[in-house]
Amino acid sequence: MSANLERIVDGLAARAQPGEGVEGWAEQITETSVRAFEGEIENLTSASSEGVGVRVVAGGRLGYAYTADTSEAGVADCLAEARANLDVASEDEGNVLPEARPFEPLEEIFDRRLVEADPRRKVAFALDLEERVKAVDPRVRKVETAAYGDVVSRLAVASSTGVRGAYARTRAWAYAIALATDGDETQMGIGEDAGRCLEDLDPRLIAHDAAERAARMLGARKPATRTVPVLFDWQASRSLLGVLVAGLSAEAVQKRRSLFAGKLGERVGAPGLRLVDDGRLVAGGGAAPFDGEGVPTRRLLPIDDGVLRELLHNTATATRDRVASTGNASRGSFKATPGVAPHCVHLAPGDQGPDALLARMGEGLLVQDVAGVHSGANPVTGDFSVGVNGHWVRGGEPAEPVREATVAAHLLDILRGIVAVGSDLRFTTGSLGGSSLLVGEMTVAGT
Repeated sequence: MSANLERIVDGLAARAQPGEGVEGWAEQITETSVRAFEGEIENLTSASSEGVGVRVVAGGRLGYAYTADTSEAGVADCLAEARANLDVASEDEGNVLPEARPFEPLEEIFDRRLVEADPRRKVAFALDLEERVKAVDPRVRKVETAAYGDVVSRLAVASSTGVRGAYARTRAWAYAIALATDGDETQMGIGEDAGRCLEDLDPRLIAHDAAERAARMLGARKPATRTVPVLFDWQASRSLLGVLVAGLSAEAVQKRRSLFAGKLGERVGAPGLRLVDDGRLVAGGGAAPFDGEGVPTRRLLPIDDGVLRELLHNTATATRDRVASTGNASRGSFKATPGVAPHCVHLAPGDQGPDALLARMGEGLLVQDVAGVHSGANPVTGDFSVGVNGHWVRGGEPAEPVREATVAAHLLDILRGIVAVGSDLRFTTGSLGGSSLLVGEMTVAGT
């Protein structure tokens, strides 16, 4: 951990004047990206950034400023700018800094092997991944992308209210996009994996997933329109989950921009359904000992037994609702004030794998790709109508591939209609974990 980051934020917190609160958030980020194409490295980048953000609160107003100049003079100027911004800020009862709360370290989210990894190994991984994809199936004649990426983060926070903490985190990921061809037809498939370091990644799994998902879509046709059970595979289910999670932000609810507004304590999902956000789940990319303003993270159950039990809060939204922060303050970088976001969100897995869920479904649609989420899914109204590709299922087995279908239902009807969640939970990039998800009934529109 960089002592310099801690020194910077400690110094800021110590400069608070009477009647104001001061918080410093500092970070150092190093990112690496490698892309292979046709046996060559198409792109290789490594970039580092460092900066500090300062919040000053007084009289219900908030002034914010940030700088990439972490010298003593640069930080002092940033604090002065944050104070000056108070003069043009509006009053809001949510403009407060959190009080200090003890947190438990989470050392497993940092793997020194990633910091020490030779860049040549990362290049070799991407090149090898591309070759592995081509070797899985002769119909995969081209790999659109074979990519590797990682990030090493070091973060520190301190405030005049007594908050103080620092941690380091690593994350590595890789993905491949395979193109399978048969005559004039081409289909695409994606494989992906993630972990804390390069050694956690399985290139065989990525290659197999990408090639198989592409090849099995060859010959796809539009299905007939009907109402049937729908099984979202682990990749596709994340698209659905992402729309739902957007509505669980207390900020969205307070602004009446969520389908969950006014529904706390009500049944919104099927009996037994649990939606988890676990900020201490090491397998998830967003795991951390504390959130973007120093509040300890924990395991939450926003939806428990199908009932909406709690929303995701940072200090501002919690203050407005007269509740405690859930530790879900999120910062995109030192350049932004805290918003609200999940850490490692997923549906609690069941005890049946994908094959068992297919057998349970009997006949219906297996969805492996979802398109048009941004335009066809609305976390405010709950409307959900998206394009999908996948397979028709007969007798519990995947049959002919289907494409250009549309599945539609209201999001609350989907939640209440969930029959089973698979045991195949996986986290890759981001905060969303995916697992197979069987919905009892949806409208599938095709021909």
